[in-house]
Amino acid sequence: MEVAMSAVAGELVSRFISLLMSKYHSSIHAQSKEQKLAKRLQHLLMRVRTVIEEADGRYITNSGMLAQLKMFSEAMYGGYRVLDTLMHRALRNSSGFDEVSSKDSFNSHLYLLKRSRRMAKEAGCPESDGALESLETAAANMTEFVMLLGGCERMSRRPYDTYLYTHNFMFSRHAEKQQLLSFLLQHNDLPQATAVLPIIGGAKVGKKTLVAHACGDERVRARFSSVLHLNGDTLLRHGRTKFGVKMLVVIEFASDVGDDDWKRFHSLVTTRMGRGSKIIIVSRLQRLARFGSVKPIFLTAMSYDELRYLFKTLSFGSEDPAEHPQLVQIADEFAKKFHGTEGSLVSTNAYADVLRRNLDVKFWRCILDKGMRMVKRNLAIYGMHPNTLMYHGHPVDITDFALHPLSMTPYSASFSVKKGSPSVTFGDLITDPSVRPNGDFTLIVWESRIPPYRSFPKSVKSCAQDIYQGSVLPGRKRQGVPI
Repeated sequence: MEVAMSAVAGELVSRFISLLMSKYHSSIHAQSKEQKLAKRLQHLLMRVRTVIEEADGRYITNSGMLAQLKMFSEAMYGGYRVLDTLMHRALRNSSGFDEVSSKDSFNSHLYLLKRSRRMAKEAGCPESDGALESLETAAANMTEFVMLLGGCERMSRRPYDTYLYTHNFMFSRHAEKQQLLSFLLQHNDLPQATAVLPIIGGAKVGKKTLVAHACGDERVRARFSSVLHLNGDTLLRHGRTKFGVKMLVVIEFASDVGDDDWKRFHSLVTTRMGRGSKIIIVSRLQRLARFGSVKPIFLTAMSYDELRYLFKTLSFGSEDPAEHPQLVQIADEFAKKFHGTEGSLVSTNAYADVLRRNLDVKFWRCILDKGMRMVKRNLAIYGMHPNTLMYHGHPVDITDFALHPLSMTPYSASFSVKKGSPSVTFGDLITDPSVRPNGDFTLIVWESRIPPYRSFPKSVKSCAQDIYQGSVLPGRKRQGVPI
């Protein structure tokens, strides 16, 4: 009997060891597969990125090429996200082996068993396979695209177009930039047909920046005698225009326009301005697309992959993100918060400017926690996200930024910042609340470094007479303040 029990026990132990060895080898195979996938992604991303940057430096008028360029960029941003995920997973797995070495033998076997199952599951991740397939498809279709690209005229480069400074360039919108340039440079000297291009998009998605980027092009400046920026609401009442020369008229509409009013203005431009003059309509209202003589440009919020890539690029600046894997994960959390709430490019740039100052994990986590607490506070008080409140001109509670009860509202179009009034930047306030001026002040959320060099000021009012004393550690709640 004892012999039989010993034999059974020996068989069970043998099978258990065989199972562990099988799982261990499968985990090593899975790790090897991930490493090969990461290298393949890096190679494809290098090829696709090279072609996209070259395309950004040429004038493209072919609509098919523009569609391909958009496909290439989408595949690239998605590929970078998956590559970062694989690199983080490899780092986590390597640290997992170190963890195993510190455990006792039996627990180590159990840990390896669980870990190998997880790795096998992750190795077959359809997301990774999908990103690789998209990049391979893009690379396979690049040969013809590159040949056609060689026949496109090269643009003259300006400093921020060379990507030497990551915070001084017009990010993404590759196809949209080319579509706008194609419209502006297309010959149309017929007096009875003044071309009109509507650019429609939500708040702070980059409509004016896109126009400014195109207007800064040398060929565009050479084609038009001047560029006239008009407010559509006052334009139709006063008819303020210049005549006799070829002009580019950029009109911003905040509200809808009657068909008769528009026909009257368009007729005025057509009959009195020089031949070849063109009009660009900038608005949030899709109804105004009906006035376009060509296909409108619709600017939507960036996809998560685009926003994530932009935020990571801006936040790290000239530093290599691969050297800061923990910060890359925090950057992902920021990007998810921005994209999930349709965060604007202003918020993206404002936070990135702050994080770039200090590449420290605790600092980045502190800034993220402050932002999340601010969102929770406004949801608890007003039942709305701060972005929604600001869009409707409603005050936003920013107590968590300054450790003092403060309310922030956007300046109205009819109200300008008072000269000499105290002001502070968002970056200074959130990193050092002691810089807060006494009483009301102006908060400069962000200042653009590329045309049209816009500043985004907000009016901040103190909500209490008593000033909090001392400092608060990140994540610590103050008694009596709703979080």
